[in-house]
Amino acid sequence: MFDNLFKPEHLLIILVICLLIFGPSKLPGLGKGLGEAFRGFKEGIKGGENSDAAAKQDTTTKSESATPQVK
Repeated sequence: MFDNLFKPEHLLIILVICLLIFGPSKLPGLGKGLGEAFRGFKEGIKGGENSDAAAKQDTTTKSESATPQVK
């Protein structure tokens, strides 16, 4: 059923549709965002407890370095 799903012609049609929907200026940003999401997902799966400890450390570091805004 899905034997010939990703032929080069199909991928070109998908690329043209993406260009029409998002425009050429937004595609690099979308690709970068997808890459970062996949990378974070992969690190989350492999990291386990290490990623939880790193996330807690990042939040404490960020909160300590933030300066309060006076209005």
